[in-house]
Amino acid sequence: MSRWPGKYVIGLTGNIATGKSVVRKMLEHLGAYGIDADALAHRAISKGAPGYQPVIEMFGRWVLGPDQQIDRGRLGRVVFADPAALKILEGIVHPLVAQAIDLIARRASQPIVVVEAIKLVEANLHKNCDTLWVTYAPVDVQLSRLVRNRQIDEDDARRRIAAQPPQENKVALADIIIKNGGSYGDTWRQVSTAWQKTVPAAAGPASFDLDLIDRI
Repeated sequence: MSRWPGKYVIGLTGNIATGKSVVRKMLEHLGAYGIDADALAHRAISKGAPGYQPVIEMFGRWVLGPDQQIDRGRLGRVVFADPAALKILEGIVHPLVAQAIDLIARRASQPIVVVEAIKLVEANLHKNCDTLWVTYAPVDVQLSRLVRNRQIDEDDARRRIAAQPPQENKVALADIIIKNGGSYGDTWRQVSTAWQKTVPAAAGPASFDLDLIDRI
């Protein structure tokens, strides 16, 4: 049972570029209220936010861009190359994100909530959820998505993939595994089937406009 009374909470995680956001959007289409922990993490270190000054004090003002916002590219090159630095950053950001998730989940208007977070398991947030869904994609697909879709240098992309725990660690804990290395249609079939089988009072079968993916 989740920590939020009256809510059925899907914890959604998976390693980088395994299609978590696509699955979250599909679940939102089916009626869930979506919470994007990655977006909350970005806000937590934006100028004026609680995590902004601690990050600067820890990593230096060189991580700032011309607009005085923290340049995520610069910061990423440091933390994805140094596990100790990544742990320090997570120590700053994770508590702030957990607080935000708690507030948003309590206020969500829908009874079904999906929390998407790449560090859901590592931050023990999955223990607050009713069920754990994990997205999985082959490493070559992850790499292709990072280079093609996010315009990340291939060497940097490989470092980011290698910096994360093996996907199998999350898969071993999963209640639902979404194999997200194929077409959007295949992913949709997996998501909608799992929704029908596992989500309480799930609505009837729905269609999904794959053009929506272009706006994800």
